[in-house]
Amino acid sequence: MNTPAPRTVPVDHDVYSDRYLRDILARVRVIAMVGASPNWNRPSYFAMKYLQHKRYRVIPVNPAAAGQTILGEKVYASLKEIPDKVDMVDIFRNSEAAGPIADEAIAIGAKVLWMQLGVRNDAAAARAEAAGLTVVMNRCPKIEYGRLHGELSWGGINSGIITAKRIRVGR
Repeated sequence: MNTPAPRTVPVDHDVYSDRYLRDILARVRVIAMVGASPNWNRPSYFAMKYLQHKRYRVIPVNPAAAGQTILGEKVYASLKEIPDKVDMVDIFRNSEAAGPIADEAIAIGAKVLWMQLGVRNDAAAARAEAAGLTVVMNRCPKIEYGRLHGELSWGGINSGIITAKRIRVGR
């Protein structure tokens, strides 16, 4: 994995360029998903499954499910318990919880801190960036990957399932 050059210009966390997001998604291979759920109908489960299909290894972190498996991966209680190197920490928790998770991401040597939709913690982002991490807030890597790669079919669009065309019966 290539380490990006240190930034001299602060990142505007209200607007991310496609290049910024694409570069992150291109260099990351192992993602620790904090707040991953074993429930198939939760957004974190669907995001994890999608990212696995895109050849990312996604390691679930959830103290309530520690020791179980989600989509073939062992669940850990915390980031520090993961025995493998983690490139990115994806936070599926609330904004307040993002602070301690950011500190743990720094401690394990992650390169990227990604906060999911609705999650924003500017103080945590500043600490992470000061430690050399690349930060994204209030975005979903699954959505951004699909958008950047023209893959909207996971949302039912361009899949042949949803259509605006009138179906002719009996002709």
